[in-house]
Amino acid sequence: MQVELAQLTGRDGDTAHNLAQALEAIASCQVGTRLLVFPETYLTGFPTVDNIAALAEPLDGPSLTAIGRAAAARGLAVAIGIAENDGGSFYNTTVLMDGTNILLKYRKTHLWASDRGVFTPGDRYATTLLDGVRVGLLVCFDIEFPESARALGELGAELLIVTNGNMDPYGPTHRTAIMARAMENQAYAVMSNRVGEGDGGLVFAGGSAVVDPNGSLLLEAGREPCRQSIALDFQRLAEARRDYRYLEERRMPLPGERVDHTNGLRELLIP
Repeated sequence: MQVELAQLTGRDGDTAHNLAQALEAIASCQVGTRLLVFPETYLTGFPTVDNIAALAEPLDGPSLTAIGRAAAARGLAVAIGIAENDGGSFYNTTVLMDGTNILLKYRKTHLWASDRGVFTPGDRYATTLLDGVRVGLLVCFDIEFPESARALGELGAELLIVTNGNMDPYGPTHRTAIMARAMENQAYAVMSNRVGEGDGGLVFAGGSAVVDPNGSLLLEAGREPCRQSIALDFQRLAEARRDYRYLEERRMPLPGERVDHTNGLRELLIP
């Protein structure tokens, strides 16, 4: 599968500008690209309590409709983030579209500080098939929690797609996290981040990356707008899982002990 990462600048609260850039990226993607991945909430940028009601759109709204038509014209699957309005509830949502069809939607489950009070957290994980590959979605802060990617691993994920909006000084955190999440679940991971300035003095860290099922970086972007492309060979999944399989070999249902030698207390913790 040929995957392309669109590491772009964006404007918070300027859907028309961001949509135009996304459509241009779709139109100019490399020949042979099957999956194009954009950053977190790329279409709307990051909303605030004051403008979320005006910015957020339903998934059948004009922005994703335009993305779907453009993707269909190029025979593309697209993963892209948007502020979603579902009957007056607002979510930080990423969708995976194959042309005009929404194959999967994921609402960010772990809200970063600036998300809280603006978005409602999602309440579930899900995977779907794209060209026979089982794919799951995560958003930014989610990857700092091993349980998020593990939930997708338990659902059979072979490819983790991460739409990212990570800013300075946390770039190194997500570099480490995406490598760990791929290794722990023996799956490919692709992460597309934003670059440039955002509202509130934020500077987005770039560093979009593709990681193989052993946790090794296959490519890593810098801090400037760019497009990165790579072919993923899913036969390498079998190689990574040949000698051991973390999901099958883990031994979680074991009791734990916390021993306090200072006062002689010994507590048995049952998971």
